[in-house]
Amino acid sequence: MSKQILYTKQAPEPIGPYSQGIQSGPFLFLSGQIAINPATNELVEGDIVVESTQVMENIKKLLQEANCTFDNVVKTSIFLSDMGYFAQVNEVYGSYFSGTFPARETVAVLGLPKNVNVEISVIAAK
Repeated sequence: MSKQILYTKQAPEPIGPYSQGIQSGPFLFLSGQIAINPATNELVEGDIVVESTQVMENIKKLLQEANCTFDNVVKTSIFLSDMGYFAQVNEVYGSYFSGTFPARETVAVLGLPKNVNVEISVIAAK
C-alpha cells in the first residue's frame, strides 16, 4: 500500500507531528481542521459561525489540492466543545454540501487544540 502526503500553503500548517492529509489508494484522509487562518497562522476571532466557516474553508482548500470537492467526501467527524453549538455548526457545514451527504458523527469533547470550539476531520474518495 502506498501513501502520499497532501500539503498546501492554502491550509493551516500542522501544529504537531502529523500531515494535513494522506492519500492512500482512492482515499483521502484529512486531519482535523480548526479555525486557523492559513494566511496569518492565527485563530480567527468571532462566534461559532465564523469558526465553522474557517474550518470548512480550510477543508475546501485541502480537497482542492487533491483535485476533490465536497462531493468526494464520504465521512466526516465533528468535534464540538459544547453541543449547544450543534445547530449553528450544522447549518454552516450543510451549506458546503449538495446532493448526497456523507456519513458523519458529531461529539462533544472536553477540550480541543488551542481551546477552539469546533474541529472537523474528513475522509474522501476519488
